[in-house]
Amino acid sequence: MGSAALAAAGLVSATDALSQEQRPYPTKSDRSASAPGPTNPPLDAQNPDSNLPPPTDAGGVQTFKYSFALSHKRMQEGGWSREVTVRELPVSKSIAGVDMRLTAGGVRELHWHTAAEWAFMLYGNARITAIDLDGKSFVSDVTEGDLWYFPTGIPHSIQGLNPDGAEFLLVFDDGNFSEYETVLLTDWMAHTSHDVLATNFGVSEQAMKQMPKREKFIFQAVVPGPLTADQKAAAGSLGATSLDFAFRTAQQPVSKRTKGGEVRIIDSSKFKVSTTIAAALVTVHPGGIRELHWHPNADEWQYYVAGAGRMTVFATGGRARTMDFQAGDVGYVQKTLPHYVQNTGDTDLRFLEMFKSSVYQNLALAEWLTHTPPDLVIAHLGIDKATLDTMPRDEVAVMPEK
Repeated sequence: MGSAALAAAGLVSATDALSQEQRPYPTKSDRSASAPGPTNPPLDAQNPDSNLPPPTDAGGVQTFKYSFALSHKRMQEGGWSREVTVRELPVSKSIAGVDMRLTAGGVRELHWHTAAEWAFMLYGNARITAIDLDGKSFVSDVTEGDLWYFPTGIPHSIQGLNPDGAEFLLVFDDGNFSEYETVLLTDWMAHTSHDVLATNFGVSEQAMKQMPKREKFIFQAVVPGPLTADQKAAAGSLGATSLDFAFRTAQQPVSKRTKGGEVRIIDSSKFKVSTTIAAALVTVHPGGIRELHWHPNADEWQYYVAGAGRMTVFATGGRARTMDFQAGDVGYVQKTLPHYVQNTGDTDLRFLEMFKSSVYQNLALAEWLTHTPPDLVIAHLGIDKATLDTMPRDEVAVMPEK
């Protein structure tokens, strides 16, 4: 029997006879939405769309949020680090991230990785050093908003400068990467016998006994002197490299700017050495939305720099989930899954979109619909021609457009 017939026969209540779409959805003040048991009010307040999901959510989408605030902070004299990897955020298989702080003079010791390192300066000033594959030196100073990229196996270091050191985000092209698994100069030396070191360097074995007995990782040192002096000292007989491992974001023109915000796209077409990571720095003004879109070539790893927002990710099988984000949070969207990011605060929402790819690729929903035969779109969505004609014909990135 149909639900209407069952209701008429008195076998179900009138409310039960209503379809799910017809039933009123609980509101925050509704008895159905109440949570009288133990709660964590501050956490609920930060995650309203988990506490009371939108009616369009259907569950079943893997958790795509983790906060650096929950990560273990590895404290050292000279700074600290904390990471979000696949161990903290299981969906994040292609990219891992590290938030690191160095005091003025604090050193992230000479090292290299099995994964490539892309970095974004969040605060302060730092000096970075490296050598290229020909042994030529690179020494440069970076400030807030600047980037750097070191390919796999390229040895490098980072040191905080006056007046208050630096804090920066490190992004690695392997979700399983960990800062505990880098090749450190002091660790290598501590595990090599003194006679071998003496023979290798052509010095006395006695001199090698002054080597550290364990890794330093991050340590305090004096603030380095003028940049030009370090560059000259490091150049030696080979000279400086022609490669620029740093990128000045402020000198990069905005890729797209609308009334709703702006996007700066940085990939290998602009930052030549960054061959495995592409990025977009997105700003969404209050009331704006990073439009409904998807990325066909790579998973998206996000870092929220400022403001507050929410993101809904739609998956196959009629599943969708909405989660809320604040500064310091990490988000993740699997390749090709549709999503949007909406500013829910009263200040600018700024976040990074990161991809394990040499190029940035994006497809927008409105762009797709307006480049499909109109009658076909109307037959799908039931909208009229005037509504379809009002939609943006090209990718906007951040709405509203004008």
